[in-house]
Amino acid sequence: MYRSGTRVKTGWYLLCAAWGIWMMPALASAPALLPAPAQLSLRDNAGLPRAAAVEIVAPANDAAAQRVAQWLRGALQKQIGVTPHIVESASGPHLSLILRDDAGVDHASGYVVDVDARCACVVARDEDGLFYGAVTLLQLLTPQAGSGDVTVPALHIVDWPRFRWRGVMLDVARHYLPVADIERLLDAMALHKLNVFHWHLTDDQGWRLQIKRYPQLTDVGSWRTAPLPDDHGRPQRYGGYYTQDEVRQIVAYAAARHITVVPELDMPGHAQAAVAALPWVGVPGIVRPSVSHDWGVHPYLYGVDERTFTFIDNVLDEVMALFPSRYIHVGGDEAIKDQWQASAAVQQRMHALGIADANALQAWFMARIGRYLDAHGRRLIGWDEILEGGVPADATVMSWRGTQGAIDAARAGHDVVLSPSPALYLDNLESRRGDEPAGRLMPQTLEAVYGFEPVPGVLDAQQARHVLGAQANLWTEYKTSARDVFDALFPRVSALAEVDWTPVADRDWSSFIARLPAQLARLRRLGVVASDTAFAPVIDATPIDGGRARIRLSTQIDGVTLRYRLVDTTRMHPYTGPFTVSLPATISAQAVDVHGAPLSAPRTRHVDIADARTRDNAALRPCNAGGVPLRVPMHADDADAGPRYNVELFDPCAVFVAAPLDGTAGITINAASLPWNFQLAHDAASRVQRSSPLAHGDIEVRLDHCDGPLLARIALPAGADRAGVRYRVRARWAAAVQGDHNLCLRFDGTPASVLPAFESARLDVAP
Repeated sequence: MYRSGTRVKTGWYLLCAAWGIWMMPALASAPALLPAPAQLSLRDNAGLPRAAAVEIVAPANDAAAQRVAQWLRGALQKQIGVTPHIVESASGPHLSLILRDDAGVDHASGYVVDVDARCACVVARDEDGLFYGAVTLLQLLTPQAGSGDVTVPALHIVDWPRFRWRGVMLDVARHYLPVADIERLLDAMALHKLNVFHWHLTDDQGWRLQIKRYPQLTDVGSWRTAPLPDDHGRPQRYGGYYTQDEVRQIVAYAAARHITVVPELDMPGHAQAAVAALPWVGVPGIVRPSVSHDWGVHPYLYGVDERTFTFIDNVLDEVMALFPSRYIHVGGDEAIKDQWQASAAVQQRMHALGIADANALQAWFMARIGRYLDAHGRRLIGWDEILEGGVPADATVMSWRGTQGAIDAARAGHDVVLSPSPALYLDNLESRRGDEPAGRLMPQTLEAVYGFEPVPGVLDAQQARHVLGAQANLWTEYKTSARDVFDALFPRVSALAEVDWTPVADRDWSSFIARLPAQLARLRRLGVVASDTAFAPVIDATPIDGGRARIRLSTQIDGVTLRYRLVDTTRMHPYTGPFTVSLPATISAQAVDVHGAPLSAPRTRHVDIADARTRDNAALRPCNAGGVPLRVPMHADDADAGPRYNVELFDPCAVFVAAPLDGTAGITINAASLPWNFQLAHDAASRVQRSSPLAHGDIEVRLDHCDGPLLARIALPAGADRAGVRYRVRARWAAAVQGDHNLCLRFDGTPASVLPAFESARLDVAP
């Protein structure tokens, strides 16, 4: 934050401001801009009254200024309910948009904002800069969260983006998102000065883009049938696609917000939906598949004959006519080569071309597509697997398998975009909490995303210039609705937007947190409800003697103000430290900002005598720390608020940590049989399948570790081998046990067609 034209450190002062310790009163008037600008100074003179700024001045002969003015006019209507007039001159306080060469900023896409009592004025050298300046005006004119300010402070801003590529990728192949929701996402991106929408349109589970030359791609390839019927026994068909008119609408909507839409057609792998629609584009001799309802890595590849390349060229022609983006993303990831290696026709083709192995064949495949795109003035971009076996010289590499792909590509002279897993894979949840939606369980917190650095430290200055920027990726296997999509993206995309825009030396976590509530309010006005996990209270209960428990509240973010109440009372208490309650008790807690406005929805926990003896699904820990932890619904396309299960994909085993066994006689377990809808390719051998001496399988309960003494073997009911079943089983201990121990709970003998999952485990007391 800045004042009196002098730059000052942000961290401590903004932290104080955020939590209500007003150490420096002058700082209270600083605006909550996000991402933080490169340079900002507050001035001592009078600012602009918000209510008076009802006109936007833009020269009628300046088409760029007129376009930006039209966007700002509509955005102000959404944010503050005011629709300003656009005029060529104003007699009173106003907004101004000016495009000129001597704008006072040397950087591309940069802008200058000056605010005084008469004008909030933007000056820029190019239209991108003018638009980003208008976004800053929009934020300045938005009421700051809870402050009641009616004046925009007098200030001077000089600002520009750190990176050229500031992106969000959305996978619509696994789950389709309607056009209106895509547009809401673009509005939210514009609010953060993000400029690339990477649109993953094709995969094994769906082809979502109309190609007029090949109508089967959407007639067949955009629809799949779920493995379980609905509640009435009917097949559940899922799908949808975007017509070319809808694509043009989305591309134009994005362009008006200075966002480039980069389409992705994944190849040569992730091709099952295309092969299901048009079998002749696949590897010769392969049995025609259906569109997949499974997640994971599939074996289907495009063929390498001339007929297939004619198909790809024809598809790319229609794609390039729809998308003006310089970059066309062609995937290149997870293309396991089994079908190529098993095909005599493909092997013959490799021999004729003098290609030695399957990786080199993929490189040749990509190079051919790259040449076609280059001949049409476009540029190939692909996932970092395109580095294997060689890559077209002008290809851009998107690094997802960590950052090593970006390092290798930059050292080889390729431009790179950082989107590494797990750091920027936002289908990873923010926590292991039981109230999280479905997703991957390698939690990536808001603070972790804010701490991501796109330029690997091992690159020298010349190599670092190849880093175009960073991008958040959202794969939607477990994101079935717009609600899920927005919850996964925001506010973590808000954090990445600042990483992509603000100079690295000026990024400050506590400053970001102080400015975030205002941005969340702006998102809500767009109809985008962000996750509150970072602020949400965790209610921990520790039993103590006399039928009481010690309650401790915490959040992911240190210093958040918390309030709580006992549910049988109405009074809210400020949380100052652990407190004691008599059992049973129900505690409700909520995070609030300095003005008392909610930062999270209330969280409630009921605590009773049996609480310490119970672990719900989220509290049970996977036995295999190196596996694939997921949080999944009962039905793959389930968009309702049904149960969600933390599972470990390769090993159905969980640990009841620190089980208090004194006085217990056995255990009650609630469990479910989920459908196995996963393709594991070469990792299939890692899936643990244990035998059982019992007819329908069992759950073993072992003491201390999974090779420890057997406490109980619990028979599974007859229906447990069918997907979609929930059940409860009980057992008594084979011998008396005392003390606190970990318990290993392990499924044995379950069929390959189901994924068994624990809902909860409760220790039963002796009668």
